[in-house]
Amino acid sequence: MKRILGIDYGDKRIGIAISDPMCIIATALDYIRNDDNTIDKILKLTKIYDVEMVVVGLPLNLKGERGAKSIQVYDFIQNLKQKTDLKVVEWDERFTTKIARQTIMQMGLKKKQRQDKSKIDSMAATILLQSFLDSNYKLKNEK
Repeated sequence: MKRILGIDYGDKRIGIAISDPMCIIATALDYIRNDDNTIDKILKLTKIYDVEMVVVGLPLNLKGERGAKSIQVYDFIQNLKQKTDLKVVEWDERFTTKIARQTIMQMGLKKKQRQDKSKIDSMAATILLQSFLDSNYKLKNEK
């Protein structure tokens, strides 16, 4: 069975999450630095984890509309699509970073650990991927 890779795109870091082979549970992998080799790093991960689909968080405003940041993410998605045959899906990522911060605080980590932005990025990727998996899992089981 193949997996799904979740991406929380950021200017400096990109949070990465991966599904289990049955595409039920998302797990944080880590983050990668956003640089000139970002897409190559992502494609390498897709091979290592036998990925069939990539889900990229699209930052929408409260009204569900695209803003300046979502245009940057959309450009990233288009570049990724040009370099792979994998299905690349946009997914609403509103509030994932906020939920990630709250989750990390509830985990009881020390202040220094809570301020580690890479943990927040990978947690946000996990939350958005889990949201995608839950949505599709429910659709599959309702039929």
